[in-house]
Formats: sequence, C-alpha cells, structure tokens
Amino acid sequence: MRRVPDWRFFATLASISLIGPLAIHMYLPAMPVIKSTFEVSDALVGWTYSAALVVMAAATLIYGSLSDRYGRRPVLFAGLLFFTIGSVVSGLAGSFCGLIAGRVIQALGAGCGLTLARAIARDAYGHDELVKVIAYLTMAYTLGPLMATLFGGVLVDTAGWRSLFALAAAAGVLIAAASGLVMYETHPKSDSQRKPSGFIREYAALFSHARFTAFVLQSGFSSGVFYPLAAAASFLMKDHLGRSGTEFGVYFIAFPIGYFLGNLLSSRLSQRFGIENMVLIGSLVNFAAIGIQTASVLAGYLSPLILFVPGGLSSFGQGMALPNAQVGAMRVIPSLAGTAAGVGVFCQVFIGAVFAQMYSLFADGTPIPMAATVMTASILTLAAGATPYLLKRRERNVEGGLGR
Repeated sequence: MRRVPDWRFFATLASISLIGPLAIHMYLPAMPVIKSTFEVSDALVGWTYSAALVVMAAATLIYGSLSDRYGRRPVLFAGLLFFTIGSVVSGLAGSFCGLIAGRVIQALGAGCGLTLARAIARDAYGHDELVKVIAYLTMAYTLGPLMATLFGGVLVDTAGWRSLFALAAAAGVLIAAASGLVMYETHPKSDSQRKPSGFIREYAALFSHARFTAFVLQSGFSSGVFYPLAAAASFLMKDHLGRSGTEFGVYFIAFPIGYFLGNLLSSRLSQRFGIENMVLIGSLVNFAAIGIQTASVLAGYLSPLILFVPGGLSSFGQGMALPNAQVGAMRVIPSLAGTAAGVGVFCQVFIGAVFAQMYSLFADGTPIPMAATVMTASILTLAAGATPYLLKRRERNVEGGLGR
C-alpha cells in the first residue's frame, strides 16, 4: 500500500532542496571580500563560484543514477555528509587553495539536494500531482536564495565571510537529522533492484528524445542567464556602484521573489495550458526582460534597478517554465525518472556555470560583459523553450491529418 506523504514529509523535502542555495547563493556577497582577503583577481575568485557549480552539476548525474539503483535515502545521506564536511573545510581555510578544496567538497555534497528532492517528489506524489508539487517545492526552494543571499550579506558585513560556512555546516547537520526522522524510502524495491544498464546507455536513451533534450537545455540556458547576472551584480554593486554587501542582499530579493511568483503562477495554470505552452511563455518573458536590461546597459544606464528589476522579471519567466520543463523531462522515460532529474539539474547547473565563468573571463569592471553573456543565454533559452511547443504542434498536425 502506498504511503501518503504528510506536511512534515514535504517540509523535509523542501529543506533538502535548500542545500544548493546554501552552497551557491549565500556565497555571492562574500566574493568581493574574499577577493581582497586572498588578494586574487576577479577571474580567480570567480573560480570559487563557477568551479563549485561545475562540481555540483557533475554530482547531480551521479546522485540521480545511484538513487535509481540503490534507493533515495542512502544516497541522500552521503550527499549531506559531503556538504557538511566541505562547509567546515571552507570555513577553516587558511589559503585560497584550501578554500577552493573546501568549496569542491561542499559542492559535491550539494549536488544531492535538488536532484533527490525532485526524484523523491516524483516517487511520493505520482504523475497527476507532480507539476503542482514540483512548483510548490520550487517555491519553497526560492526561500533559499531569498534568505541565504540577504542573510549572507549581513553576516559578511558583521561577522566575516567565514561565518557563512559555519551556518552552512550547521544547516547540513540539521537537515540530515530531519531527514533521518521523517524521510522514508520512496523508491520501489523492484525499481531499485533492477539490473543496471549502464549510465551511458541510460543517458543515450533519454537524449534520443528531442523533447527531453529541449526541456533540459531550456532549464540550463535559463540558468545561464541567472548565474552570470547574479555574479556580475555582486561585483558591480560593490566595485562600480559602491554599495555594501547588505544592500546587495536586499536588492537580490528581486530574483527569488520573481522566481517564487513565476512558480506560483505555474502551479495554477500548468494543468490548464499544458507543459509545452508554459515553457514557451516563460522563455518569452525571460527574453523580453533581458532585452530591456541589455538595451539600458548599451545606452549607458546602470543602477541597482537596472540590474535587479529586469533580473527579477527574468526569474519570473524562469519560475514559470522550470517546473514544467522538469516534469516534462521526467515523463519521457518514467523508469529513469531519477536519472532524468539528475541530467536536468546537471544541465541547469553546468550550463549556468559555463556562462558564469564566461562572464568572469571577460569581466572588466563594466556591465558590458554581463549584458553580452546574459543576452546570449537568453536567446538560447528561447530557442530551446520553443522546441517542445513546435514538436507538440507538429504531432497534433500529424494526428489531425491521419484522422481525416
């Protein structure tokens, strides 16, 4: 008999998804301070951000596939252990190399969060409620960037950057304890004990579907807008506009609020309009917002509002599209839902990391590299987001033709 998850189960599931923001978003206000502390360049301190994203992206592939084979719980606890150890190492780092090592370990653990949260949600709630549950879960996830970046800015200004990692380590312990008490194994034993077919074969089976490829690329390119924009805003606010880490954290709220509202709208409209339509609409909103920002930057205007208002609208579009793209990808081959979730998060984080590092390499203290990077990612987001819609429309035309 299938167990019915209660509010404690969902609350714990939401807390698991917060691991990523604790590793990524809370770190943003500390980047300019770490740059000064270790006397390194923008590109090098950018590596502590983008390298963590790359490692976290690679880890999602491993967690997703392993959880399909061995169950969700043991893989989850392994990830939380790595996250906590990495947070401690980062906080105690006495050199820049030590900090990078700690960030890599922390990111290796953080990769478990969003991947397993999505896979567990699929197991526990089933297909019928999945879009709504993922939307609500992603809404809860937005509390991570909302609180992590704001509280991180305050901590950096008042207690120093090392306090960020002390908080992350404590959170890792608490989330592990809550998971041990509340989270039961959701993956069916018949699926967990299936004969392994090999990671590469599973990935090939998923990517053989054009719809799956388009969904995960849309998620990835939309992150390619967010991550470089967030990193650029951190430096531009402090070095170009002369604002504090706390003020950056306050303005940054526009991103998760936009994301939250987009997910809220998605949870209400997805069943009515369909996955493909919601992904396309979200991609269009993203493109329009970044187009406005890019035009303003090229015209010579830069202010916190130019950075964060279009950024919030872009996040709103991402919030509309992302839950639908996630569910669409996991529905392609239901028996590989965990692997599909891992691939989706991998693309989301890895492509975001690539664009973040592109910005870091070309950063020159002006907003032009940021504008060029995020506009490129936004165009690609729209192209990928339109593909499932066009495929669905073509299928309907073919079915209509056969029915005549």
